[in-house]
Amino acid sequence: MKRARLPLLAWLSAALALACAPARAGQDEAELKAAFIHRFAQLTQWPPPPLREFTYCVAGDAALQEALRAMVQRAGGAIPTRLQALGEPQRAAQCQLLVLGTSERGQLRRWQEALGDDPVLVVGDSAESFRNGAVIGLVIEPNGLAFRINHTEARRRGLALSYQMLKLAREVK
Repeated sequence: MKRARLPLLAWLSAALALACAPARAGQDEAELKAAFIHRFAQLTQWPPPPLREFTYCVAGDAALQEALRAMVQRAGGAIPTRLQALGEPQRAAQCQLLVLGTSERGQLRRWQEALGDDPVLVVGDSAESFRNGAVIGLVIEPNGLAFRINHTEARRRGLALSYQMLKLAREVK
């Protein structure tokens, strides 16, 4: 007997429920964030032409980078996927999804300026990154992990976010 695949909403709801339980320590938190980030990529549509390769990029946060690398390797997919660590903003335009693991305002501004209007899903790993233009902000709250979405910024970049993801966000602006 085959197991039915969970609908997207059910999967995100389960992940959100897990996020409400306090993370044990750094690695568990990084793995949970990686699962959210991977699912964000699956629930985002990039402008034409169709993607032939998908590149996740991580700036900062080595633990999150390793957790995301493991997630990408396990998941596979219809198109080739790779993960790159970035130290400088000049290479950010080659990414489809960029995780900013910094909360320093000046650095966040440099990354945003380097991207311009490119169709890159920017996921910030702090409330500060969300306030400084990230499309999605992962935020640790007293009850666990939550995410906020800047839908205006997503549209400006030509990205279409799933209604299901918008519905589960803690905040949409």
